[in-house]
Amino acid sequence: MNLPKGSVYTLLFFTSAAGYAWIFLNWQTQTELTVCPMKSITGIPCPSCGSTRSVLAILKGAFQEALWLNPIGFLLVSVLIIAPGWIAFDALNRKNTLELTYQVAEKILRKPSVFIPLILLLLANWIWNLQKAGIL
Repeated sequence: MNLPKGSVYTLLFFTSAAGYAWIFLNWQTQTELTVCPMKSITGIPCPSCGSTRSVLAILKGAFQEALWLNPIGFLLVSVLIIAPGWIAFDALNRKNTLELTYQVAEKILRKPSVFIPLILLLLANWIWNLQKAGIL
């Protein structure tokens, strides 16, 4: 993706802020808001459908339920915990370790031996979501 210098911080900051706002909104309303365009239009869940409910289940300590809803929720919680702290660490220490780590990760993810298994995992998760919805 080769983002301009410093934009990793901006992207992660605003993505994390939006994530926390979305979690807060869903936590307060206790409703299942669906913003997935694919599910809204076709009725077919996407690979990440159930992620918000999974994150909320993790926050309530219901880890098995979260895993059943969507394992991607664990990745999202990890990012929401790590990213703001890492951004603050780099800002306070005037370093760019997050950006450097992003660049290394991007190079690793471009290798077919890495991205193909990750795509297959995402497809397996999607198939699982389709089975849970009774579509397959």
